[in-house]
Amino acid sequence: MADLVEFLLRKYRAKQPTTEAEMLSSIIKEYQDHFPEIFSLDSESMQLLFGIEVEEVDRPSDHTYVLFNILGLTYNGMVTDEQVDLLKTGVLVMLLRLILLEGDCAPEEKVWRALNVMGVHAGREPYIYGEPKELITKVRVQEQYLVYRQVPNSEPACHKFLWGPRVHTEASKLEFPKYFLRAYNKDPSFFLSLLEGVERDEDERD
Repeated sequence: MADLVEFLLRKYRAKQPTTEAEMLSSIIKEYQDHFPEIFSLDSESMQLLFGIEVEEVDRPSDHTYVLFNILGLTYNGMVTDEQVDLLKTGVLVMLLRLILLEGDCAPEEKVWRALNVMGVHAGREPYIYGEPKELITKVRVQEQYLVYRQVPNSEPACHKFLWGPRVHTEASKLEFPKYFLRAYNKDPSFFLSLLEGVERDEDERD
């Protein structure tokens, strides 16, 4: 349920814990009997899409949960507009995953192939992304999350993406491999469905 993912993202941004009772009363009123399955699936979505862990603290009587970033990235200066920027963060995490799977260097054509499957296309401006090419070749490069580099001696010119210096500095060397092992077998369309669900809920609230 995208409603629960959105609720958990808001809790993460506010640096607030949550409880099972709060989730049941606020979000999953009509599906309380299915809470364990819904919570499990949406916790996995938080991990795979945003690199955010939902963990129960040592207070089993009230089932309190805290949220924290398992990848080590700060996102400082990037997450400023609630869901919009968190959804852009999800695209960044996907790109970092692809770069790692491609041997620390992803050809631009493979990056666009993966993004196209997610419904992200150069030259178009979906609500949650802005113009995608500018986002990943300029904005994220300026923020030092990505490196966008021309392949030497390529004619016509080809480019590749690498992790930026900020990722190498901030990322947890232990948690990144664990995260990408969990995400490895997920089809890109899986992430698109999560993004669309959260975006749809935002539209309905506006």
